[in-house]
Amino acid sequence: MTDRTVLKVSGADRESFLQGLVSNDVKGLKDGLVYAALLTPQGKYLADFLLVPAKDAILIDVATDLARSLAQRLTMYKLRADVVIEATDIMPARGLGEAPEGAFADPRHAELGWRAYDGRESDTSVDWDAIRVAHCIPETGIELTGDSYLLEAGFERLNGVDFRKGCYVGQEVTARMKHKTELKKGLATVSVDGEAPVGMAITRDGKPVGTLFTQSDGQAIAYLRFDRAGPGMQAGDAVVSWEG
Repeated sequence: MTDRTVLKVSGADRESFLQGLVSNDVKGLKDGLVYAALLTPQGKYLADFLLVPAKDAILIDVATDLARSLAQRLTMYKLRADVVIEATDIMPARGLGEAPEGAFADPRHAELGWRAYDGRESDTSVDWDAIRVAHCIPETGIELTGDSYLLEAGFERLNGVDFRKGCYVGQEVTARMKHKTELKKGLATVSVDGEAPVGMAITRDGKPVGTLFTQSDGQAIAYLRFDRAGPGMQAGDAVVSWEG
């Protein structure tokens, strides 16, 4: 997986340090991988990643495009904590089915199979986009951007946020969206008849409804305004429908 970078967080305070920053409960590492995100204080997305248990360390499996900025942001928060943050040359691998020995189940969805960090090869025959689209699993830099909120992106369904763990950066906004509001916008799987580029605006009766993202086999992940979505949606020349 050449589009992924693995950071290493070591030091005596590594668990408590990350626990106060990320959206999920770091204590879940005792059971395997933990999917989580780092947010702005306003609750908006900065990066999503998989936390990996390792000997005397916690690894962070993150998109390469975000690795440097994530390391810089974590370093900014470090202050006097006994924590060391560094890049590694570990190359993640992934495949379908149950996790083989030495690998970990992907916590986001069973259909995403397993991930490993021991030098083994990935299964390159898998259409990962088709799996993501079928189960509405967002990807870093495509559906997940600096304008994303975790609950609109489906992080609760994908086991990426914990509402009992206590405070972390952006927690107040995320908790407010969970308990005090009904989501009016968010990611959904839609049907697409025709072709449209990623990022194409979806309209209905000339009014903006959302944005079309990853597409596969006549389906796509879309960001929708649910109150405006309905029959007659289009993305360029493509016809978009949603059963929500």
